Amino acid sequence: MISVDFMHRPAAVAAREALPRFRQAGLVSNKLAEGFDPVTEADRETENAIRALTRAEFPDHGILGEEFGAEGSQKRFVWVIDTIDGTRSFISGIPLWCTRVGLTEHGNAVAGMMVQPFIGELFYAAGQGSHYEGPHGGNRLATRATKDLADATLCTTTPAIFDPAQRAAFDRLEQRVRLSRYGTDCYAYCMLAAGQIDLVVEAGLQPYDIVALIPIIEQAGGVVTDWSGGPAESGGAIVAAATAELHAQTLAALATA
Repeated sequence: MISVDFMHRPAAVAAREALPRFRQAGLVSNKLAEGFDPVTEADRETENAIRALTRAEFPDHGILGEEFGAEGSQKRFVWVIDTIDGTRSFISGIPLWCTRVGLTEHGNAVAGMMVQPFIGELFYAAGQGSHYEGPHGGNRLATRATKDLADATLCTTTPAIFDPAQRAAFDRLEQRVRLSRYGTDCYAYCMLAAGQIDLVVEAGLQPYDIVALIPIIEQAGGVVTDWSGGPAESGGAIVAAATAELHAQTLAALATA
């Protein structure tokens, strides 16, 4: 298994490459011919640096990154990189963007880290539980014991990510929970692992949006699948829940669409 020490090294790269570009004037490009899907210099330079780090440390492993695609994706171990998740937050000066690096073995997520260098928070899991390190100390993470939707706090980045059928299902789910919050990007998943919220429901995700987060949540006691209950590593429509009971209730609620 990957050492805990290595989880700190991509975090250091993010602090070196992305953080100095945060809240600074810089180039923002649009990846879509129609619509708006921003990418920044920080995205590209941070991914280049993390790719170089993983190639040097694990030359026999593959890499999949949002900005520069796949190399060696057929290999047993593949690193999955999303250097600035929450680019819209990044370019708006909002510190909810994060850098994430995950590792798959035969397609299964086995280790992951997420860092928010502006706040100075690191979340990681490498086979020995899920952990947090921050400016006020560190601890082992554990999800809450919430088992009923009526007691749950639900997060999603924005309901705009859902297609019409998914949006109808999400709206019905939202009516059943105690509290819902928007705009959280990837940060919500680590708040789930930390026992601060209970449920994250999203759609339209890519592998690099979720792979790093799966071990962090699962090793904290939570459950992550797609909306049909299958593996989440390929992305798509995702449910992350604090407990198996809450996960089952959520899948049933979403299936009523």
